[in-house]
Amino acid sequence: MNPGDPPPIAGSAAGLVAYQSGTIVSRTLVKKSAGTATVFAFDAGQELSEHTAPYDALVFALDGRARWTVAGEARETVAGDVLLLPAGKTHAVVATSPFKMLLVMIRSAE
Repeated sequence: MNPGDPPPIAGSAAGLVAYQSGTIVSRTLVKKSAGTATVFAFDAGQELSEHTAPYDALVFALDGRARWTVAGEARETVAGDVLLLPAGKTHAVVATSPFKMLLVMIRSAE
């Protein structure tokens, strides 16, 4: 490890970010030109409105439940689920209980 490098992350991914009442909390774990990895904690009822992203993203549900709309199709995730958010397709999420996820966005071209 070099001076100034962030400390290594080990342990429970769900433990990397705490719930806060009435809000969404995030912690970026990796931010590189090829992609990012961010852990989110949503209080119940919190949501991200419909939007698109120019890159594919993978959602790893860590705790709780969430309702998704992906390209017009409704889906629900629970802890342990994986969900693909395809590039250029609309998606939205609402936490139906306190919900944590790891979002990995792949920015690199094929």
